[in-house]
Formats: sequence, C-alpha cells, structure tokens
Amino acid sequence: MSGQAPVAVVTGGARRLGRHLCLRLAARGYDVVILYRRSDEAARALEQEIASTGRRARARAVDVGVEPQVAEAFAEIARAEGRVDLLVNNVGNYNPQPITRLTPAVWDATLAANLSGAYYCSFHALPLMPAHGSIINIGMAGLEGIRANVRGADYYVSKTGLLSLTRSLAVAYADRHIRVNMVSPGQLDNSVDLPPPDQIGETVPLGRAGELQDVAQAVEYLLDASYVTGANIDVAGGYRL
Repeated sequence: MSGQAPVAVVTGGARRLGRHLCLRLAARGYDVVILYRRSDEAARALEQEIASTGRRARARAVDVGVEPQVAEAFAEIARAEGRVDLLVNNVGNYNPQPITRLTPAVWDATLAANLSGAYYCSFHALPLMPAHGSIINIGMAGLEGIRANVRGADYYVSKTGLLSLTRSLAVAYADRHIRVNMVSPGQLDNSVDLPPPDQIGETVPLGRAGELQDVAQAVEYLLDASYVTGANIDVAGGYRL
C-alpha cells in the first residue's frame, strides 16, 4: 500500500467505533491500517469492505499494550505505507466492576492497553508523521473534572492519563505543526452499561444515547480544524456535566 493518499492508522479498528471510523476515514480518501488484537475475522472483512470502495486497507494484529509488538507493527508500516498522516488511538478496555473487586492484573491490563498503548503508538508513529499530521485519542466524557468513580476506576484513570498525554504531545509537537486532540464519548447506543431508553434522560440531558456517527462527526471536525490542538471534545449529550 503506497502512493499519494494519506495514511490513517486506527487502533482497535476492527469492530464497533473503530470500524466505523475506518470506514469514514476511507470515505475521506485515507488509506487505512487497521490495528486489532483478536478480531481477525472482523478485521479481514473490514479490509475487504474498504478495498471494495477503491481505497487501500491493511489489517494487522498487535497488542498495543506490548511495546515490542507496537514497534514491530510500525516498522512494518514504515516499510509498507511509508508514512502515518493520522493516528487514532481508539483502544479502550472497559471493566465496569467495583474498585473493591478490581485486581492488580486487570488494573495492569487496562492501563497497558488504554494509556501505555496510546503512548507506544504515538511514539512510533510520530517519526513517520509529516507536518500537519494529526493524532486523535478517544477518551471518555467527564474527564475535565476529577471525581470519584468506583465502577471502572481503572478505565477512568487510564483515560484521565490519556487527556494529560494528549495535551503534553500537543504542546511538544506544535512546532512540527502536528496536532493532538481528544474526542470523549459518553453513553453510546452500544455501551455495555447503557440505561434503558426510558431512563437515559436521567443521566443524559439530551435524552438519547450517542451514536457512532456522533463521535465520527467530532473526529472529522478535528481533521479539518487546523487551528485546534490540545482540545478535548465531549460527545455526550450533556452527560456528566
């Protein structure tokens, strides 16, 4: 996969939000590298679906929480694609269990995938990224105010750390005209702990669950917003305000 088209790398790209973003990016003219951990069948199907639209796609298995695997994956991208114009750190392991039951093993796995993995991918993507490239991290709604979160604390901590990483990278790479931003979804219609439709208005002021296209709209806005960096956009219908 080579040529003049910009190249987007999407982690967790085979399913759910990642899949939707890959399709939207391909529609915008990107060639897409789909990074995934275990969803081989879904990744190969997406690869073919994008190829049928005339864009190029390549799926590659990698555990982003394991740095040597990430290094190998991006070395392969350097050889095959030659560049990374956009990195979307979409991986978000979520374990909605009480912190009183949270084990060190689960904590370590969540932080490795959600936070360290985003750093590893950014570290290895940035040398391949030309001026005016972009990194977009996928967070969670409500990160602007630190609060107690006794269910899924490992996820909340990882995404809070990701916000700090986003802002640090935005400042550090501004002189290369590389922008780094975050999009933070709230209760999506495929969330594992979504309230029933007649109750969602109790926590989401706009009264409905978010859709994948809502998140994609924010991502596309950031791709076009050449003067925006270090920003975090909640796509949450007022959730956690």
